[in-house]
Amino acid sequence: MVRLSTTDFPGRSTRLVAGLMRALLIALALCATAAQAQQQADPWEGYNRRVFEFNDDADRLIIRPVARGYDAVMPEFGRVGVNNFFSNFYDFNGALNALLQGRIEQAVNNTFRVVANSTIGVFGLFDVASMAGIPRYETDFGHTLSVWGVPRGNFVMLPILGPSTVRAAFGASVDAYMSPTGQMMNDEAYWGLRVFNVLDIRAGLLDAEEIMTGDRYVFFRDVYLQSRAVLEAGGQVKDDFSEFDNDWDEDDF
Repeated sequence: MVRLSTTDFPGRSTRLVAGLMRALLIALALCATAAQAQQQADPWEGYNRRVFEFNDDADRLIIRPVARGYDAVMPEFGRVGVNNFFSNFYDFNGALNALLQGRIEQAVNNTFRVVANSTIGVFGLFDVASMAGIPRYETDFGHTLSVWGVPRGNFVMLPILGPSTVRAAFGASVDAYMSPTGQMMNDEAYWGLRVFNVLDIRAGLLDAEEIMTGDRYVFFRDVYLQSRAVLEAGGQVKDDFSEFDNDWDEDDF
């Protein structure tokens, strides 16, 4: 039988405490490093969270109830037609941006889409271009700036408009000006279409609320940044920014 002297316990206790202290210091260092990396990734988080809370309140009190009503009264074929109508404007902008990016084939495809959908498709209500197999090139001026090498800038939460980056926000303002709605219609018609478009988009996101977990601000930020990365890379990219596990699929949206 091995006998332990009582004099062994103070030494073992000291070593145990020292080991725990080292583990605690390592954990604190890792937390500090993670916090510093998070601050570098989202340096405007304090401001962004305040704007997000404002947007969330506006959505809960006004936009979401109206979107639910719109979703309830608008039949499915009507929703598809509205979505096609606004997608036709996006295709027009896509053709211009494809030219600015030097992607002639994509510019030609989007131009054919606009012509076909605006004529045979009755002002874009029917997506005959997709039926004919003409591919859509999804892009915007923020993407064009990325192609030109303009830095992304910080993530920013815009009042009412929602998540963006400095580059994407500037690009969106240029896209709004280039859009046919910005050039051909008066202010009342333009803003009426914009509000209608927002309602249609918001109604399409009602089901997505069920999969939102954890910190809603982080969720919206990470989903937005990942979607922008996919758009600007032209395909799937590794998400090394998100604090969430990648156990969801973008098709859920």
